[in-house]
Amino acid sequence: MSEIFVSAVAMRDDRGRVLNVRKRGTSMLMLPGGKPEPGETPDETAVREFAEELGVALDPARLRLVGEFRAAAANEHGFTVVATVYEHPYAPGVSVSAEIEHLEWVDPAIPRDDMAPLNTEHVFPLLLAATDAGR
Repeated sequence: MSEIFVSAVAMRDDRGRVLNVRKRGTSMLMLPGGKPEPGETPDETAVREFAEELGVALDPARLRLVGEFRAAAANEHGFTVVATVYEHPYAPGVSVSAEIEHLEWVDPAIPRDDMAPLNTEHVFPLLLAATDAGR
């Protein structure tokens, strides 16, 4: 399988819901993020993509590495996504921009069939475990 390298951001609101986006012409929700430009580090990619897609400049110092994960690409059949995922505290003012058609705050504890495998297999379980550990 061919690999697609991306960086993504998990952002939660005060209810624990995770911000997800759907790109124009696709059917699956995924974390905001995208592919690196030449010479860009994964955290730089995450910050740039979030600003381009949602209009909010994240503070790079507040990014926390969640991990690097491999999963089936949500919208590109036959590809594997290799994602470096960061968490960033809630930032107000997100809005649809660039190639994003839809944004939604998703409860990671509720299974859905329109969710990227990266979320359901890796990111959501880790976020939920961290929430449970903090209680």
